[in-house]
Amino acid sequence: MAANDLGLPVLGQPPAERADAARSRRMVLAAARDMVAEGGTCALSMDAVAARAGVGVGTVYRRFGDRAGLAFALLDSEEQRFQNAFIHGPPPLGPGAPPVARLRAFLDAYVDRLELEVDIHALAETRAPTARYSSGAYQTARAHLVSLLNELRPTGLDADFIAETLLALLGAGFYIHQRRERGLAPDTLKSHYSEVLYRLIAP
Repeated sequence: MAANDLGLPVLGQPPAERADAARSRRMVLAAARDMVAEGGTCALSMDAVAARAGVGVGTVYRRFGDRAGLAFALLDSEEQRFQNAFIHGPPPLGPGAPPVARLRAFLDAYVDRLELEVDIHALAETRAPTARYSSGAYQTARAHLVSLLNELRPTGLDADFIAETLLALLGAGFYIHQRRERGLAPDTLKSHYSEVLYRLIAP
């Protein structure tokens, strides 16, 4: 599936910016990544990031808005890699495998992402109750899943609802609960997600 097939701007095409603005942005994001690696998202404050990056705190607020906006920006590079993998990469995540195999590969790959960066996802989702649903990353993933589900065309399938149901199971809060409060391992969660998928798409 090509990017244009989704009808969405994928792979993060940011607007053109001045060289100094781009440099400041890179410095802020590098400082934020280091702070998260050292102390988790709890250590991430706009003032501290600005100080570490050597820029004014007003610059950080103007560019990212708040901690949630900064978290969205931190996820961008991995999101671009992930989108490229399921749109252009090798099967089963990328084109060339049957739709069910690609759906399962998508769920597995998303679990791998959450395992590495779920706290950043959780912070990004604090901006508003529905912030996740309006993000470009969510809309691209949703369109991808809907396209694969429509290829299956089982009787009575509501592809939009099933796509959003699958993505709801990949929400940061749900994942944190399953991993840290219930103690389920990533491979166990992958198995559970696959079972849910098969039940949702069964004729």
